Amino acid sequence: MIPIAKPSIGSEEKKAVLDVLESGMIAQGAKTKELEDSFADYIGTKYAVATNNGTSALHVALLACGIKEGDEVITTPFSFTATANSILYCGAKPVFSDIDENTFNLDPLKIEDNITNKTKAVLVVHLFGNPCDMDKIKEICNKHNLLLIEDACQAHGAKYKGQMVGSIGDCGVFSLYPTKNMTTGEGGMITTNSPEIEKKCRIIRDHGQDGRDNQTMLGYNYRMTDIQAAIGVEQLKKLEGFIERRIENAELLTEGLKNVKGIITPIIKTDTRHVFNQYTIRVTNDFKITREELIQKLKDMGIGAFVYYPKPIYRQKYYQELGYEEELKNTEKITKEVLSIPVHPGVSKEDIRLIIKQFL
Repeated sequence: MIPIAKPSIGSEEKKAVLDVLESGMIAQGAKTKELEDSFADYIGTKYAVATNNGTSALHVALLACGIKEGDEVITTPFSFTATANSILYCGAKPVFSDIDENTFNLDPLKIEDNITNKTKAVLVVHLFGNPCDMDKIKEICNKHNLLLIEDACQAHGAKYKGQMVGSIGDCGVFSLYPTKNMTTGEGGMITTNSPEIEKKCRIIRDHGQDGRDNQTMLGYNYRMTDIQAAIGVEQLKKLEGFIERRIENAELLTEGLKNVKGIITPIIKTDTRHVFNQYTIRVTNDFKITREELIQKLKDMGIGAFVYYPKPIYRQKYYQELGYEEELKNTEKITKEVLSIPVHPGVSKEDIRLIIKQFL
């Protein structure tokens, strides 16, 4: 079996966890602080705040940025539902804007059409590890005095014009789930250069306390443990190596698939570093079999293949019940074509040859 995703865990992570267990300090402590400091250094921000998962990190970041009931936040409908759910958690309204069919990210040309007097922020998603067009989006946010929040949950190490994603907007959010480019098992991270946002994040994730037994606002129990952090510290040391392998595997896949009729390989802009949390192709009507038939063929050969994401968020049952009736052209088209195939560091050259063979 060649799985669609597989965490790369070594002896270093195992030893680090055992060291924490033997220390007796397994809740949020020195190891979590070490991971926060190392992560901030890696991303290039002044601060990083760890949480227990990526969704809680999104929730905390939005609250720390002041998103509240009655506000609107423009975001993409082509993402995991946690992106939009985090907006709802704040009592705010997700406003879905269409995507660019080449990058799968928010189309900057469509964003301004969705701005109202209630709009407070734009929440971009660097989908599959591919950076958004941040210059254009940042220009729009500056023009309309909007916050810019980066959902970089799939984009650890991705770069836009040489700058790490997660360091470009007002804050960035990362997931450390096992399918991501680095993991802590479960975990999340918020990055920012704002001391005000950083302080609020730390208060919100710890029951709203500004110091022990000094609750100043409504908060949550979103703390990371030192067990998780110990894994993350070792994973971060290996992240660039993981990324290098993913890019190498992606290049081999593209070389093998680029001339297959009906298959569109990932489009990478020259001023970005796509880190391939997923290698996502488009299977068009020109391909010899349907996408569903291709998925079954791959699975029959023991090759993991998955559709991220088969329906826009606004078509999810819960969002339909909330009254969402959008039908965004590019989003609708892309959800019917995308297919992700294995690209993680555990995929060998022999595996890639087997994968490519199924398309020929």
